[in-house]
Amino acid sequence: QVQFVESGGGLVQPGGSLRLSCAVSAFSLDYYAIGWFRQAPGKEREGVSCISSSDGSTYYADSVKGRFTISRDDAKNMVYLQMNSPKPEDSAIYYCAANLMRRRCQWPLTLHEYSYWGQGTQVTVSS
Repeated sequence: QVQFVESGGGLVQPGGSLRLSCAVSAFSLDYYAIGWFRQAPGKEREGVSCISSSDGSTYYADSVKGRFTISRDDAKNMVYLQMNSPKPEDSAIYYCAANLMRRRCQWPLTLHEYSYWGQGTQVTVSS
C-alpha cells in the first residue's frame, strides 16, 4: 500500500538546521506534485513548500523563503525539507503529501487537492 513517512523532526535551536525526510513506498514521485505542510496548535494547516515532478520547480511560503529548501530523490523515493535558521514560529507538526491531480505545483497550496498524507513529524524550535 501507499505510504508516506516523515522523519527528522525534533528540537532545534534558532539559527541551527534540521532536515526533514519523507520516505515514499508503493508510489512513484515521477507524476505528482509533492508538498510540505505544517500545523501548529490552534492554527490552520498551511502549505510550506512544494516541488513539481514535471520540471522540478519549487515554491515556498513567504515566511520560509531563503531559509527552507525542498528537494527530491526519485531513485530513493525520498523528499526532503532542509530547514536553515529556523525560528520559534516554525514550530509545528510537518507533513508531506502528494497531489494526485497535478505534476506542477500551484501556489498557494490547496489542502483538498492532496490525497496522500504522512503521519507528521514534530519540529520544535527553542533556545
